[in-house]
Amino acid sequence: MPVFTHSACLGHDTGPGHPESSQRLAAVIQALHDALPTLDWREAPRASRGQLLSVHDAALLDAILERAPDTLTHLDPDTVLSPSSGEAALRAAGAGIAAVDAVMAGNSDTAFCAVRPPGHHATGGQAMGFCLFNNVAVAAAHALDRHGLARVAIADFDVHHGNGTQAIFEADPRVLYLSSHQNGLFPHSGGARERGVGNVMNLPLPPGTGSRMFQEAWVERLLPELEAFRPQLVLISAGFDAHWRDPLAQMQLDADDYAWLTGELRAIAQQHAAGRVVSTLEGGYDLQALRECSVAHLRALGAG
Repeated sequence: MPVFTHSACLGHDTGPGHPESSQRLAAVIQALHDALPTLDWREAPRASRGQLLSVHDAALLDAILERAPDTLTHLDPDTVLSPSSGEAALRAAGAGIAAVDAVMAGNSDTAFCAVRPPGHHATGGQAMGFCLFNNVAVAAAHALDRHGLARVAIADFDVHHGNGTQAIFEADPRVLYLSSHQNGLFPHSGGARERGVGNVMNLPLPPGTGSRMFQEAWVERLLPELEAFRPQLVLISAGFDAHWRDPLAQMQLDADDYAWLTGELRAIAQQHAAGRVVSTLEGGYDLQALRECSVAHLRALGAG
């Protein structure tokens, strides 16, 4: 199973005390090396300007790539640009493109992108919520434009709503966006009434949601939507911050819940999409939880 990453993703500097630090990715990479030694590690390429423009405005590209700061610069209170951030963002977006190419070529049914900065809060024109470019959106657009797919699904189980992904695709019926997230958290979007053109399904869950409620919610609400869509490719925004250890949320999931949901998503992909699943790392801010969950996630994707 290919895993796409790049050392530049470790160079994105968010400053001391920031929850989205390079330690997160380092922990994931080390855990995967230790637990799954047969993974096929590959270097993530840079996304091209044209590939980024498929979902982002030129002004955002220029702000991230053409005006590299000499020191840390805050784009907003949460989102930081450092001298090395542009290269990291290019590699993070490029990883998803390469992973889509790999599964579409039949080299592997599944692939994982071990990258940062995360992406699902970035809108077409704005970096926000720790995110610079929307990695999963760039990958989805590449699947549609380069590979001619008609139905691409994005399953987002990060504890925060992927407002950027939703905003980019909410008028595009070729993309189904499914999200479970904790109600009341940043970015304060993702209500059940937000339906796009019928291609958006949000499931806000209360603080304290544990395994039973989480799994029942997906079985009763979100998985049937995915099944009915008959996706030709399943993309996953894999945030592990609904874990009970995470400091930024109050849900009560564990690694087994992520393994279970990954298996359910993979089963639908095997039925409709020739098994094609590409997952990319989003949030998760407790290092031990990240280690456990990333390993469980990849095992459920077929690694090991």
